[in-house]
Amino acid sequence: MEEDKICAIVTGAASGLGAACARLLAKKRARIVINYSTSQKEAEATSEACREAGAAEVVLVQGDVSRDNDCRKIVASASRWGRLDVLVNNAGITKYVSRDDLDGLSAEDFQRIYSVNTIGTYLMIRAARSLLDIGANLSGRPASVVNVSSVAGISGDGSSVAYSASKGALNSMTLSLARTLAPSIRVNTVCPGYIDTTWFAKLLGEAKAQHLRETVVARVPLKLLSSADDIAELVCFLASPASGHMTGECVRIDSGLHLIL
Repeated sequence: MEEDKICAIVTGAASGLGAACARLLAKKRARIVINYSTSQKEAEATSEACREAGAAEVVLVQGDVSRDNDCRKIVASASRWGRLDVLVNNAGITKYVSRDDLDGLSAEDFQRIYSVNTIGTYLMIRAARSLLDIGANLSGRPASVVNVSSVAGISGDGSSVAYSASKGALNSMTLSLARTLAPSIRVNTVCPGYIDTTWFAKLLGEAKAQHLRETVVARVPLKLLSSADDIAELVCFLASPASGHMTGECVRIDSGLHLIL
């Protein structure tokens, strides 16, 4: 399959890691569906950046992956190509709550976080399965699903108990679906640690975000901050034929954070 024939969907692609993945796929002349939930202006900027980077075609689609009808709408926007080769399930949410504050998370918080981080990934894969099968048949090699999880799903040390639990469930689901969808579809997961994006500054303010950066660099063995572009390189490797013999893997990329947890 020529690189300019790659057809891909990236969820949660308005900014951060999703946008970085979309831009990197664009450099490979992919046709890309860029999904966003609420950040329309940022998603439009990402779409333009992908066109400038060389994308063969860019389609912008609003949709909440926790809703089955929206997932089907997102996938339907790729049906014009008659195939899918890559699905990057990047959309995710959290709520910052200290682990010892058990009253800080309601049942509704759990349900909302799971509905996006875990169930939404399942709904997207289910909706995309037939187009991914077609992509595999046309290319002669498995299509690729890459889920974006977190080291929190392995260590249990994340922004909240609900977030860590949702990512742990996603990691387990990756194994189940890798078995189910083989041999025509590969399913792998990326588990990043801290990613240095503008999200933290928006949430915490610039001063606290800078303190967090310094804390991360001081703690991790490699003394490196991971950017969205750094993580996108791994995502796109798992999406590419270069990883064609990998499925059911949960790959940590955290500058060695797991070595000290």
